[in-house]
Amino acid sequence: MIRFGTDGWRAVIGDEFTFANVRRVARAHAEVLKEKGLRSVVVGYDYRFASEDFASEVCSVLAGEGLEVALSESACTTPMVSFGVRYLNFDGGVMITASHNPPRYNGYKIKESFGGSATPEFVREVESRIPPESPQVAGKGDVGRVDLRTPYVNKAREWIETELFREKTLRVVHDAMFGTSAGLFGEVLRGTKAEVIAIRSYRDPLFGGHAPEPVEKHLRILMEKVRACEADVGIANDGDGDRISLVDERGVFINTQLVFVLLLIHLLKHRKMKDGIVVKTVSTTYLADRVCRSEGIELREVPVGFKNINELILREKVLFGGEESGGYGIPEYLPERDGLVSGLLILELMALTGRKLSEIVEDVFRTYGSAYYRRTDLPADDRLKERLKDLIKNPPRRLGGRKIVGINTSDGLKLIFEDESWLLFRASGTEPLIRVYAEAPSQKELDNLLTSGAELLKV
Repeated sequence: MIRFGTDGWRAVIGDEFTFANVRRVARAHAEVLKEKGLRSVVVGYDYRFASEDFASEVCSVLAGEGLEVALSESACTTPMVSFGVRYLNFDGGVMITASHNPPRYNGYKIKESFGGSATPEFVREVESRIPPESPQVAGKGDVGRVDLRTPYVNKAREWIETELFREKTLRVVHDAMFGTSAGLFGEVLRGTKAEVIAIRSYRDPLFGGHAPEPVEKHLRILMEKVRACEADVGIANDGDGDRISLVDERGVFINTQLVFVLLLIHLLKHRKMKDGIVVKTVSTTYLADRVCRSEGIELREVPVGFKNINELILREKVLFGGEESGGYGIPEYLPERDGLVSGLLILELMALTGRKLSEIVEDVFRTYGSAYYRRTDLPADDRLKERLKDLIKNPPRRLGGRKIVGINTSDGLKLIFEDESWLLFRASGTEPLIRVYAEAPSQKELDNLLTSGAELLKV
């Protein structure tokens, strides 16, 4: 049975992710679009194995169902498809990608008419209409082509204060991780004093032998390159360009929780964006709460997945939303995670303050308190799944000698302690894993939390 996860349907190529199953999903998607009176769809694809072929198959099904379809002229990022929906007047979008998943996966992401990840309600409608057998394509229909990259880059150049980079030299190492964000930073910053050094910027469907996920263990080459080039910052994007990670001028990895806070501070304090609420997912840092309290901004917490942030965006004024995994969005620009714009805003912050990235992080800790974070992933065997279900039903009241003052079961089990440190167990929505997250004021307390959490799962 085909089921969508945190963001889209993802499966192993040649196993569940086949042309036949892609046609089934596309047919269901077409039925929902037609039922809602939506007629035009933009389709994009990434650098994964056969992504362009899967995208062409999707186009054939959608066009055969009588929809107006345009295929991206070239491989693109996920934010480009969302951009096309919002700014180029399409009624919906499809992105063929498995984002940060390992190379053997591919996937089908749906973008709704507002220009962001499909809401849970829309996804349920598509899932309910997936036929049991692969449909015959009614007819090829007319499939147009569209240039997403050029208008997307031009819009980013308009939205970012590029004048700041004409005043001060800035050396940036960009790691595309063999994904479709390759070349984007250089294009946006062309004509400025910013120098962009690109690494892993060509197509490799195997992504160098590991998942194109911008986590510390996959970014050693970026850290080394920053040090070797004496760069000011290193920026990494995942395979489809909607997530970001940072490396400071010393070649030290900056975790994605801190990136959330840096962007939040920049938007509130420097860009003076105060109209609206901030939304974070359940796995995101407590520093966000402290920043919002100090600035008088309301903060909401939702389950993991940007689609849950989008549900709020559709109902209320949201000025910023993001999640622990490195995906951040500014609805005023685009109701979607965008790794390019997130990275450009960090560069804007550095240019505006004239401070090194490590110094900016130190300022955050001095002002809002320290925070140390780590996530570990465990294979989701049956025993572990059952243990997690039992813990959600019967959560502990104390752990490792510490009193639990808050419990959140909106997405897994989150245990909150008196000093705001927390521990979260949840099943991944994109891979067969149980994720364990923790944040604490010191490295020692973080280690203790994770050790206690591991013991709790073993019982």
